[in-house]
Amino acid sequence: MDEKQIELKKIIMDTKTLPTLPGVINKLNSLSDNDKSSVQEMARIVSSDQVLSARILRLANSPSYGFYRVSTISNAMILLGVNVVKSLAISSSIFEVMEKNSVGLWEHSLGTGVVSNLIAKKLGLPECEEIATAGLLHDIGKVIISLKCSEAVCEVRRMIDEKQIYMLEAEQEIFGTDHAEVGAWLAKNWFLPDKLTEPIFCHHNVATSENHRIKTSVVHMADVLIKASGFGDSGDNYVPQIQQAAWDALKLNEQIIAELVEDLEDKLVEVKNFSLELQQGFDAPPP
Repeated sequence: MDEKQIELKKIIMDTKTLPTLPGVINKLNSLSDNDKSSVQEMARIVSSDQVLSARILRLANSPSYGFYRVSTISNAMILLGVNVVKSLAISSSIFEVMEKNSVGLWEHSLGTGVVSNLIAKKLGLPECEEIATAGLLHDIGKVIISLKCSEAVCEVRRMIDEKQIYMLEAEQEIFGTDHAEVGAWLAKNWFLPDKLTEPIFCHHNVATSENHRIKTSVVHMADVLIKASGFGDSGDNYVPQIQQAAWDALKLNEQIIAELVEDLEDKLVEVKNFSLELQQGFDAPPP
């Protein structure tokens, strides 16, 4: 890690200015590490924070997961799993910032979560909910960079337009790192499991994914498909190709892609409606 990366990491990881993590997370981490802890115990901890609970239930009932019946934190724990609920709890404060200040990126992230789930179910993969969560979180590094380095972000955008390059390349040139690595720093700092951290870190370079290549490939593919659909705003002016490593890992073919694109159109209408609903009041109780 060079000096530029080290300096940026210090700025990014400054706990005094990181988005405040809910106090229940430490308790939830402790309980989830204890084999004797029950889902009901963990649900009680999360439910003690009413605002946090409302946000989690809104996200759990989003098109990303397709349940539309999650009415309690206990149900969310059972249907989504502890890791997913913990990830939603951790990310909820950041999503609020994203939703209010960067609607385009929020919709891109939400859309990528939805398409990740769509792909996972289409291919009959296990842990679809966790794959959807990895898709939802894949660009979390962009949010943090924007919060901590707003002036430099303007330079990144200028470079993207002037040099006609991808955001990742501009970030590397200016910061010596990129949003994927920053997102992975954060995920590790928040004790997210590797099966969520690795897709965040490797979604732009699937070949570097060692332990969770299938999940990483799905998130990469979902990211590309959402960019191609024009839904939301990832910050890039161009749509990258699906990488060969992802194509091979998922055993894709043209027919699967065509079917996914067709299914995607209806899903994105749901995502847009959900996003508009959230923009009217993220903290309102879930329906």
